[in-house]
Amino acid sequence: MAYLARICSLLRSFTALTAITGLFVSGASRADVGTTMQRVVATPATLAGQLLVAKDELRDPRFFHSVIYIVHHDAGGAMGLIVNRPIGETALSELLEQAGLESTGVSKQIRVHFGGPVEPGQGFVLHTADYTIEGTEVVADGLAVTARPEIFRAIGAETGPRRSLFALGYAGWAPGQLETEIKAGAWEIVPADEALVFDEHAETKWKRAMARRTIRL
Repeated sequence: MAYLARICSLLRSFTALTAITGLFVSGASRADVGTTMQRVVATPATLAGQLLVAKDELRDPRFFHSVIYIVHHDAGGAMGLIVNRPIGETALSELLEQAGLESTGVSKQIRVHFGGPVEPGQGFVLHTADYTIEGTEVVADGLAVTARPEIFRAIGAETGPRRSLFALGYAGWAPGQLETEIKAGAWEIVPADEALVFDEHAETKWKRAMARRTIRL
């Protein structure tokens, strides 16, 4: 079985095992206010380009202690990629071959992340915007998303983006759903930057992201 097929199988098993557990959110703890918060800011009209950081009160294991980069957010809903849940590695040549593209000379491995429970077979590359091709969506502050497999050849040839993160699946919210979850105390909103998004120390990323939380009006 090809690398990607094995990873997709692992991902499907993970989401199936966790789907039976619902989202449980209690109100935000009063102890959170004032002691650890750094500054007061207004919640932006769109959260695209920001990080959602799951609070301890969010008990759905698919999102427990997750850090999510928001790719899209408007009145029609929201979409994001979890950036602190690596699930394995695969060869770039395997990804290219499965996409029907030439893989000769490409020998590097790429880390694969669980991007979220929606469409677990769909791949996305979150990356610095110094590289763009047709279909690349520039999000904010020098970060972009590409879902076309040609980016894997560029990464393998070292002509691609400076930094990147490959994710299978994504997190999605219906209109008004994310706003409701934030009001219920499920998520913190924190600023994103490439150092935090792309570093490979996934085990500490949630704690470092939480350290950036603010009081929002």
